[in-house]
Amino acid sequence: MVATKPKIGVLALQGDFEAHCRAIQRAGADAVEIRTAAELNDIDALVIPGGESTTMLKLLGIEGLFEPIAEFGAHKPIFGTCAGAILLAKEVLSPTQPSFGLMDLTVERNAYGRQIDSRIAQIEVAGHPAEAVFIRAPIIRRVGPQVKVLAEYQGTPVLAEQGRHMVATFHPELSAGDAVHRHFIEKISHPR
Repeated sequence: MVATKPKIGVLALQGDFEAHCRAIQRAGADAVEIRTAAELNDIDALVIPGGESTTMLKLLGIEGLFEPIAEFGAHKPIFGTCAGAILLAKEVLSPTQPSFGLMDLTVERNAYGRQIDSRIAQIEVAGHPAEAVFIRAPIIRRVGPQVKVLAEYQGTPVLAEQGRHMVATFHPELSAGDAVHRHFIEKISHPR
């Protein structure tokens, strides 16, 4: 069991990692930016933010972080948003690319359309209304039997969890509310 105030790292290579840090702090946990493999040793969980997944893969390779994060995810929780969701999926489409394969999902990159097709939508998380900001968002095309869908948009899963891990195809760090980050913190603080 983690202390009452978990320390959550946010991968700070690309994307709005600063907004994730602020959302984590508002939701009741400590946040720290992660740029090296050694820093993974000091956190209870990791958030992989949005950005561009192929660029993020290149940066993970350059910084020597791909294998350390894969090892981290074998033992500790990771929450991937947008590009982070792509990196956590078992299978990636349009085009195929490497991933950590930590969740039994098939994710199609940029499936909601281009930047011009970005949108803000209302969804429901744990019975409460929440805002979902979609920016060149992926779509979850398949969920495995161990994956629990937590929210949908237009009949498609947009928030899901499997064991210790969680993904959102949208950007919860850009919403006014903190329901999604609070749910992740609750998973860390009170694992099932």
